[in-house]
Amino acid sequence: MGSSDRARRDEFLRRLKEEWRLMWRERFDDRVRAEGVAVRDYPLVLVDRGCVIFASRDAKAPSFSEVVDFWASQGLVYAPDPAVGGWGKFIRNFIIRRSERRRIMESTKPSNGSCKKQQLKKGGRGWLHEV
Repeated sequence: MGSSDRARRDEFLRRLKEEWRLMWRERFDDRVRAEGVAVRDYPLVLVDRGCVIFASRDAKAPSFSEVVDFWASQGLVYAPDPAVGGWGKFIRNFIIRRSERRRIMESTKPSNGSCKKQQLKKGGRGWLHEV
């Protein structure tokens, strides 16, 4: 693999990441239907104009890993070096917004009330305690 081929793939991956970010930034939030809609065509991300990209129910959000897998099968994207980090690290660092990251971190922390174990009802003997 030559350096020009690697540079071409790096440039394609940079454009793919940028288009993914733009798709999420430019989406139209329809408050009546509670969904986010793509405002234009995004050919690298495989999303057409008017496609629902975020909804509160009955819609599958596009996945960056699926898009990358498609372009990897075409030979235009290669997996990043594991020492640098994979696709999951890219999504965590660049795609997930800070507020979502904060919400995820808060949900994984145990709250003060949940650390204490409650006393078991009827001595922990279960529903067949009177046999």
